[in-house]
Amino acid sequence: MRTLYFECNMGAAGDMLMAALLELHSNPDEFLKRLNGIGIPGVSVSSAPAVKHGITGTHVKVLVNGVEESLDTHGHSHGRGHSHDHDHHHSHENGGHTHHSHGHEYPHEHGEHTHHSHNHDCSHEDGHSHDDGHSHSHEHNSYHHIEHLIGHLDVSIEVKKNAVEIYKLIAEAESHAHGVPVNQIHFHEVGEMDAVADIVGVCMLIEELAPDVILASPVHVGSGQVRCAHGILPVPAPATAHILRDSPTYGGNIKGELCTPTGAAILKHYANEFGAMPIMKVSKIGYGMGKKDFEHANCVRAFIGDAARNNEEVVELICNLDDMTPEAVAFAQQILFDEGALDVYTMPIGMKKGRTGILFTCMCKHDLRDKMISLLFKHTTTLGIRENVSRRYILNRKSEEVQTQHGTVRIKTAHGYGVTKAKPEYEDIAKIASENALSLADVIKEIRFCDC
Repeated sequence: MRTLYFECNMGAAGDMLMAALLELHSNPDEFLKRLNGIGIPGVSVSSAPAVKHGITGTHVKVLVNGVEESLDTHGHSHGRGHSHDHDHHHSHENGGHTHHSHGHEYPHEHGEHTHHSHNHDCSHEDGHSHDDGHSHSHEHNSYHHIEHLIGHLDVSIEVKKNAVEIYKLIAEAESHAHGVPVNQIHFHEVGEMDAVADIVGVCMLIEELAPDVILASPVHVGSGQVRCAHGILPVPAPATAHILRDSPTYGGNIKGELCTPTGAAILKHYANEFGAMPIMKVSKIGYGMGKKDFEHANCVRAFIGDAARNNEEVVELICNLDDMTPEAVAFAQQILFDEGALDVYTMPIGMKKGRTGILFTCMCKHDLRDKMISLLFKHTTTLGIRENVSRRYILNRKSEEVQTQHGTVRIKTAHGYGVTKAKPEYEDIAKIASENALSLADVIKEIRFCDC
């Protein structure tokens, strides 16, 4: 099982993830040449060796119209050369320098105007203020503008799809953080072209590396606070925290923003699971470096190789029921599914005193064990729950969409252990069959033979 594993002990950012993956590529120079030719306006991407605590890795530099973004405390690029009239830059408490959030801007209060004048004033740790003395006018891009841009790049359909989905995570997080609709979120032009390059570059590299499964460690997000025009905000930034909800993260003792929204969105989109590195035969290791120096080596590591097997331990929570109606049992099942259970199923059993009962089983991952136990006690009549820990072997799964003459159908695909399976989503084919007076078999046959 070809496995890609991201070690995020020092957080993650788009440029660091791309640099780590670039080291896994068989021909990094040829890849960068292709990336520079896909059509991102004004963007030039290059790489160079970088050393942290005696470890050699790669740093990726993205220039937009010849300008490199400024650096935050983590060494990620952040809108160099342009602070907004309305002061949408941040100042890290521990770094003492102002910068834009990675690849995107806090949204405008009203979301009405998309062009602003920018004056450069970036103050860094060393106390020097860098003022280029120039005033620039930059377009602020909406999510739909970015979506349109990605859709016209010279990359595969799969890369476009993944890049747009990653950007959607960022836009939705910014929308949630700032309380404005997604269509009113606007992104700074220079920062967003930098982020587009990071995201699309990562998507291209993952497509070419072709792992069967992608895993990531718990994410170190940093700690402390960050000062911006809106006041002092906590680390992780609100957008990053929103993207990584339901994923394992930790703060640690390092003061500063270690994980950016772009890095968080890439990990959230691609990682099948977050956890410890599996047993695997590693064939190659990539080191993606940030620029900032810390007590710890500032890098993301990417491991690729063959995992011995694709398995995991799951918890089975079991109880016997003989005093619930079918409706109440069905309601409890749906609640458990909605809250993250892997499976919930029942079996008829004979109980004491000759009563007919139900064997009720909820299967979940370890981190949801206590939550599922609480829900079982709340929504069933049981007074006791048994636990079994089982090992399960799974195929890697994903959902794709195909276009038919009657509309879009989602296809569930699974592969691994030398096996590939595909099945259309029942709700989609049932809807098409019902609306067009067709049988399910007719719709499935059409999907099977469509040019998609």
